[in-house]
Amino acid sequence: MDGEDDGLRDYHGKRDFGRTGEPAGPGAPGEGGAPGGDGPPRFVVQIHDASTLHFDFRLQVADVLKSWSVPKGPSADPRDKRLAVPTEDHPLEYEEFEGVIPAGEYGGGTVIVWDHGTYEPLSHDRRGRPVDFAESLAHGHARFRLHGAKLRGEYALTRFRGGPDGDAGADAAWLLVKTAGGGRGHGTPDPRRARSARTGRTLARVAAEHGEE
Repeated sequence: MDGEDDGLRDYHGKRDFGRTGEPAGPGAPGEGGAPGGDGPPRFVVQIHDASTLHFDFRLQVADVLKSWSVPKGPSADPRDKRLAVPTEDHPLEYEEFEGVIPAGEYGGGTVIVWDHGTYEPLSHDRRGRPVDFAESLAHGHARFRLHGAKLRGEYALTRFRGGPDGDAGADAAWLLVKTAGGGRGHGTPDPRRARSARTGRTLARVAAEHGEE
């Protein structure tokens, strides 16, 4: 996996932090290091009403949030295999971001935090020994258990197109699947009616508070 600053190079290069309210994170001019913190790694699922309405699924790996765009959102049904397209790493502070990215900026549109919480890595090798989570992602298959307000239980991410050196490339694609392992959570919501796990607001409410139609 990339180091902290390398991992956020694409993120910084796509944004004008003089215009967008998104967190700059470490490595941006005038910024310090990543926020510290012990305990289990974090995850967040954001609903993003950009050029296309979609869900963003992010898992903390070391000092960044590894990120995937999931057009139909995560499902609680093991029979549903949801396309997950990798995007650039985001700073850890992005877990709390909710607001409107200005039109003309990369990803312009409204964002809410639909769910967030912690997760447990579950990947093991053939001998049953735990595998480093970053390594399991690099190999194209990672299992984990989510502990969120809405998403709970075991999930897996599996790469079916692209390779480790092109995870965020145009041709890279993964599947996000709820496994048969325990835990029952919410099904995929109607994104326009869904409410933020942080503030209880809908996309429309956030947009209205920012003066957007």
